[in-house]
Amino acid sequence: MSRTYYAPHGGHPPQTDLLTDRAMFTEAYAVIPKGVIRDIVTSHLPFWDNTRLWVLARPLTGFAETFAQYIVEVGAGGGSERPEQDPEAEGVLFVVEGEIELTLAGTKHVLKPGGYAFIPPASDWSLRNRSGEAARFHWIRKRYQAVDGVPHPEAFVTNEQDIKPIEMPGTEGRWVTTRFVDMSDMRHDMHVNIVTFQPGGIIPFAETHVMEHGLYVLEGQAVYRLNQDWVEVQAGDFMWLRAFCPQACYAGGPAPFRYLLYKDVNRHAPLTLGGLGGVR
Repeated sequence: MSRTYYAPHGGHPPQTDLLTDRAMFTEAYAVIPKGVIRDIVTSHLPFWDNTRLWVLARPLTGFAETFAQYIVEVGAGGGSERPEQDPEAEGVLFVVEGEIELTLAGTKHVLKPGGYAFIPPASDWSLRNRSGEAARFHWIRKRYQAVDGVPHPEAFVTNEQDIKPIEMPGTEGRWVTTRFVDMSDMRHDMHVNIVTFQPGGIIPFAETHVMEHGLYVLEGQAVYRLNQDWVEVQAGDFMWLRAFCPQACYAGGPAPFRYLLYKDVNRHAPLTLGGLGGVR
């Protein structure tokens, strides 16, 4: 089944719009609604040409400290031969609009919407938009937490259309997860998955756990429990959760509610500042 994904295009609202929006930042979570992802909040990176990006999350002391998440917009012919300057950073790319050419360890891959690439630390890679239209993709970065005796994970490229979602037990298919990495593979210290709820599907309890989350809504709408609040979210919104923030979900209709999910996994809780995965 083909999928569509929400992708921001920037621009600015008219001067006649009201300022009230759903954007919020609390001690436990943040909501960045699609209406604030505008031209004025774009960023740029060294060695990237004809490219701009929206930084949705970055390591923030006292909040979420393990990852950064960008939405990258690469214009026709744009890209980079030196995309990543941190040799300890691993990354995931997920394409939501357009087409990019990823060269990874000398092999070229064309990624279209739904395309997914895992890039290990210290990889040799570059990215170009060879098409005539802008391309937009998520880039999630984390400082890899190496473990003595556990090898680094290998690079791979796939598309969500090629992966069968896994049904959460007892949900009759109303809640499924598209997992790009085996949960028991100890080489991986982060998972970036896609979670899908059918209309009316729920997370039937308040999840409270050590994992930090970034949730970008790809499709649909829902009422999402964040700490003590119920917040309405829709395609294009981003939710940023610190560890132990309670969360639950009630998916509205008429379409499925789907989000791209980051979480840190498979490592001891660090007991020293130097052991943190995202900061030093």
